[in-house]
Amino acid sequence: MKRENIGRAVLIALVIAAGLVVAAPSTPAQGRRLPTFEVDRGWPKVPPQWRLGDASSIAIDARDNVWVLHRPRTLKPEQAAMAAPPVIVFDTAGNYIKAWGGAGNGYEWPEREHGIHIDYKGFVWLGGNSCPTNGLPGLKPVADDQLLKFTQDGKFVMQIGHSNQSKGNADTRNLHRPADVWVHPQTNELFVADGYGNHRVAVFDADSGAFKRMWGAFGNKPMDDDHCQVVTPTSFSDPGPQQLSIVHAIRVAKDGTVYVADREYRRVQMFTKDGKFVKQLVRNSAPFARDLALSPDADQQFLYVGGGDGIFIVDRKTLDIVGNVQPPGMIGAGHQIATDSKGNLYIAQTTAGMQKLTFKGMSPASR
Repeated sequence: MKRENIGRAVLIALVIAAGLVVAAPSTPAQGRRLPTFEVDRGWPKVPPQWRLGDASSIAIDARDNVWVLHRPRTLKPEQAAMAAPPVIVFDTAGNYIKAWGGAGNGYEWPEREHGIHIDYKGFVWLGGNSCPTNGLPGLKPVADDQLLKFTQDGKFVMQIGHSNQSKGNADTRNLHRPADVWVHPQTNELFVADGYGNHRVAVFDADSGAFKRMWGAFGNKPMDDDHCQVVTPTSFSDPGPQQLSIVHAIRVAKDGTVYVADREYRRVQMFTKDGKFVKQLVRNSAPFARDLALSPDADQQFLYVGGGDGIFIVDRKTLDIVGNVQPPGMIGAGHQIATDSKGNLYIAQTTAGMQKLTFKGMSPASR
């Protein structure tokens, strides 16, 4: 073996041994440098007087502070009195900053917290996915058909939709158990993964809350198929059904490209910001498209997609899988994920907690 090949083999072995990233490209990624990570086992530092329920979602603000939305009502009865407020904020080192949230005057707090997003103006958006007949303990029998907008100090700003008021996928005033949102700065539009009850992308003006447009899978007209239980198909195909399943996550790149995680059908669909279908990535062999995040580099070259036991690294423009993030000690693919400006990945994994994956630089380029 040539000396340069021996050296490269040793270097790759050291990267794998350190648990930084395991590259498992579905297509050759010759010459491609990939982000590497390791688990920060000290993150976060939850104040000792508090307990967190299921960590449902995670968002990053302009200062790289980490906003966690959790479900206090999932705590066991003996811990309920120690429940932290549903919105809790940490810095990148895991230190506690503040917490707030819950029922208040003038708005309808979601019964089952699901998604959180910090927009480019610093506003906090959140929603829930409660269903009236889900039978979960401690929850009122209502549907979370609303989105809430707050300042970072928890001051209520605006509500879109109302609890238990959805009229279905054609409704332009209400959501229906929305899973995730993203505000696109260039157009000041709120893109909603709507979601668990509806099966569409819905777009609103982020200032006024006025409805603008909607679409379903492949840009089709979204159709009603409302049920509380999560329906996972027994078989999968490519391209798959003409309607979306659970629209679980949404991200809008700087160039206006929209990425939608169609969770139960195990596919990511790519659209223009006006809803024109571009292409999709389907991975039928294991759970896929659980969550999404964009890499923070100037070109946003990677889309992170939760699937299987890890997070896939996807070329954002081609939708080719080029690698896989799965360092030792990782809690899983996540329920929702986020990236900060330094490239760190954060995971909210509901029953498994939350975790920071520290960005450790780019892997050596293969030849």
